Amino acid sequence: MKNLAGLMKQASQMQARMEEVQTSLANLTVEGQSGAGLVKIALSGKGEMRSVTIDPKLAEPGEVEMLQDLILAAFADARVKSEAAAAEEMRKVTGGLDLPAGLKLPF
Repeated sequence: MKNLAGLMKQASQMQARMEEVQTSLANLTVEGQSGAGLVKIALSGKGEMRSVTIDPKLAEPGEVEMLQDLILAAFADARVKSEAAAAEEMRKVTGGLDLPAGLKLPF
């Protein structure tokens, strides 16, 4: 019974640490870019868009379609970086153990 209590205590500590990481990820900012930096998008560590920066030379009427494509590409780049940062922070908490997304401890 002593081991079970210790295990539950560890699980509770891990959950508290995971909640700290989630807060830290909300404060993290990652930037994705496309078109050699002509379009930049900043996301939180949770994937929420914070800002879009567009080089003024892309605002020409004939460049709108390219601008739309670059925004999508910059968002995809930022999203990949955001997910990688979140996964790395979670690995630190779990000691390298990959847990399913959204798993809350204790069970």
